[in-house]
Amino acid sequence: MALIVQKFGGTSVGSVERIQAVAQRVYKTVKAGNSIVVVVSAMGKTTDGLVKLAAEISKNPCRREMDMLLSTGEQVSIALMSMALQELGQPAISLTGAQVGIVTEAEHTRARILHIETERIERHIQEGKVVVVAGFQGISSTEKLEITTLGRGGSDTSAVALAAALRANFCEIYTDVPGILTTDPRLVPEARLMDEITCDEMLELASLGAKVLHPRAVEIARNYGVPLVVRSSWTDESGTWVTSPPVKERSLINLEIARSVNDVQSDTNQARISLLRVPDRPGVAARLFGEIARQDVDVDLIIQSIHEGNTNDIAFTVMTPILNKAEAVAAAIAPVLRTHKGAETTEAEVMVQQNIAKVSIAGAGMIGRPGVAAKMFATLAKAGVNIQMISTSEIKVSCVIDAEECDRAVAALREAFEIDNIKTENISASQAPCVFVSSSQTPPVRGVALDMNQARLAIRQVPDRPGLAAKLFGLLAEKNISVDMIIQSQRCHVVNGVPRRDIAFTVAQNDAQEAQKMLQQVAAEHGWGEVALDRAIAKVSIVGAGMVGQPGVAAKMFAALAQHQINIQMITTSEIKISCVVAQEEGVKALQAIHAAFELAGSEKFVVPA
Repeated sequence: MALIVQKFGGTSVGSVERIQAVAQRVYKTVKAGNSIVVVVSAMGKTTDGLVKLAAEISKNPCRREMDMLLSTGEQVSIALMSMALQELGQPAISLTGAQVGIVTEAEHTRARILHIETERIERHIQEGKVVVVAGFQGISSTEKLEITTLGRGGSDTSAVALAAALRANFCEIYTDVPGILTTDPRLVPEARLMDEITCDEMLELASLGAKVLHPRAVEIARNYGVPLVVRSSWTDESGTWVTSPPVKERSLINLEIARSVNDVQSDTNQARISLLRVPDRPGVAARLFGEIARQDVDVDLIIQSIHEGNTNDIAFTVMTPILNKAEAVAAAIAPVLRTHKGAETTEAEVMVQQNIAKVSIAGAGMIGRPGVAAKMFATLAKAGVNIQMISTSEIKVSCVIDAEECDRAVAALREAFEIDNIKTENISASQAPCVFVSSSQTPPVRGVALDMNQARLAIRQVPDRPGLAAKLFGLLAEKNISVDMIIQSQRCHVVNGVPRRDIAFTVAQNDAQEAQKMLQQVAAEHGWGEVALDRAIAKVSIVGAGMVGQPGVAAKMFAALAQHQINIQMITTSEIKISCVVAQEEGVKALQAIHAAFELAGSEKFVVPA
């Protein structure tokens, strides 16, 4: 007999008929000899309706009262679901998050789970009851009895956390699509269903806007080794399994906040090639990396910074043994990229830097925690280490520094993140940490995601000295503003004897105005220039563990965009992800072009139920 946690979203319980259908499914699973815990969301658009009611009462409603209000939606669902099961003759009991013992931080509207007191739920399971739990909610402590909510996607988080705490055999997430698809079927109906995907790939896709699973739920599954499957509420198809690497036993206390970083990695076998003042037009990145791929040169980090005038900079890192070959390719292609062909031109100037190192912090606990990157930058600044390049993903932040500073940087980061007793790796850029090793059978790209809810902030002329990045992102962390892409310009301007670089980064649209205002207020104090905001952007990304060691993947992505005359405004990469910022109006077209280029379409069309 298996213990299974099943989660049903708002559309799955959106009407009496749908609740009854879910009850039949649960009843069938129980009759097969399983013990079941069911987690449900509020019915249909109930939460949206409650938010609208609050807005009619107050322009700035108290967050405590919002939690009190929004938590009622799930209470309706659990009561009706329990009644539906009882009508089928199946003993069932409905429990709120507080009654279940989901204890959270005292952070209204965005609490993280600290621990789950499982005694009551285990007693009901032993009695043969189906326990129907209100997702999305908890309680700040058993003394204060303050109702808290977990934020967007909170029911996914509740379900996987319960599965971890109960040591369930697996957790099923039921949704309105048949599993995890290669992209959003609302934008590409021919999206292909995947049989399985790694937790790290799913973390990236979920964080990039793929709404089928919330990143926090995937984070918990990865950290605790919870087998996770995403299935359709309307069919009996097998769905998509989200697989985790083997994990060590870890405490269920401070479940979501115990450790944000669990590894420090370094690589001293790297060199950087930069092309400065590259014309800002469609096709430039495609030509450059197309030639690099044809010459079988494997690159690690790729960074394209924001434009300055009509040009921008592109930089990439390679393994030291192939530096000469990579430099020759860059030098050969540079003249082709130039608009002006004269000998005096400074366009597409090739610069090479050896004796660099890449240091990285890695861990699934970084998601939605603004202070992690800021803490890394502050630690390096305190150690006197200057950052030359930055690359970010949901499970890793990497910085390029001078090789001679690598040991000092690693030691400082190990101490700061308290991982002295955890093995620290010196890795090759061709390896993919924390993901399954790719093989010839692993497709290079598993999925394509589009995020239309970001804005870009560009800070001009930031003094290029240790501590400025730490200060900048520390200020954002203090305001609880999460940063996604971070790009430091490779072009350096010396103003009054001080070297300066531009820094650009993306944040959620809702945080953009506050971030710009705050950074403008302190610009004079910290010596940086204009803080420009651009809301009209979209971020399109490809994700896949199989892209490791395959030079042509980035080139194919860039070529797909060039063929549709879509200009790339920014580029950033990690081992399993490549992201490009494009104009917002071209976001959907960009996703569709990339999905087609990697031949990810399936043989049938998916229609998402209303």
